[in-house]
Amino acid sequence: MSVIDPVRKVGPDLRRRPSSRPAWEEKPSVAGQVTRGAVLTGVVLAVLIPLWVVLVTSLASRETINEVGGLVLVPREIDFSAYVTIFSGGLVARALWISTIITVLGTAVSLTLTVLAAYGLSRPGSVAHRGLLFYFLLTFLIYPGMVPSYLVVTGLGLKNSIWALILPTAISVFNLVVIRAFFQNIPAELLDSARIDGAGEFRILARIVLPLSRAVIAVVGLFYAVGYWNVWFNALLYIDDNSKFPIQRILQSFILAGQSPNTSGMAVGVSMPPTLAIKMAVVIVTVSPIVLVYPFVQRHFVKGVIIGAVKG
Repeated sequence: MSVIDPVRKVGPDLRRRPSSRPAWEEKPSVAGQVTRGAVLTGVVLAVLIPLWVVLVTSLASRETINEVGGLVLVPREIDFSAYVTIFSGGLVARALWISTIITVLGTAVSLTLTVLAAYGLSRPGSVAHRGLLFYFLLTFLIYPGMVPSYLVVTGLGLKNSIWALILPTAISVFNLVVIRAFFQNIPAELLDSARIDGAGEFRILARIVLPLSRAVIAVVGLFYAVGYWNVWFNALLYIDDNSKFPIQRILQSFILAGQSPNTSGMAVGVSMPPTLAIKMAVVIVTVSPIVLVYPFVQRHFVKGVIIGAVKG
């Protein structure tokens, strides 16, 4: 009798290495890999090249800009005169400070109101649950418009106040729905056990719900912060005092309206840098804070997106 070797009986397909591709996944072709790499490279270049051109132009001298006839792609020398000019008058520095206050204060107010409203609407037995939920969802279909919003803001005496840039947009219904859906996925048994131990709703929210919701809170907080940092249209409507302009309003006045920065703080006899370099310097100053803050929130951002995709 011949002995059958069980190892030899097993075919090569059944002894697949763990690192091999799944049977249902087609092996990529060379043309597909090249095309995918070319598309991704094109997307990255489409994002990085404009930023690079803006940065290099903001650091270019008048001679370089006049020689190339506009935006500079290849740097030749470094000239910080455009940044010295926009900060010497104090207008851009003050606008950055105002934008920082609006972003920090607005994000705190919006997150507080959104979390409280989302937690209340996530509990089926809350007071006026259906009515309030219908009221919030109705804003997806009906928006008051510019004129009624302007009349309400001016009627409340918020004109020329930073609160006019915070309170009208304090709660985003989309963010509220996202946080509410996340709160609903928290096991009810966990919350009931806390109630049995004598914990109130605010303590449950602070000690149990919020620690479990750090990822989605970070994502929504990032959305709110970017929205408040980029606010300019409401500033155009409600802010008339240029000493209270946020940085985006200053950017709009420099680039679209063609205004020039206040140069009262510059030394006598110092020539003005080119207007194009000043505009690009304001763009870099406006974009830099969000670019610097995003890496610290990226870990929570990715996690929050994945949780939202899985749990709805």
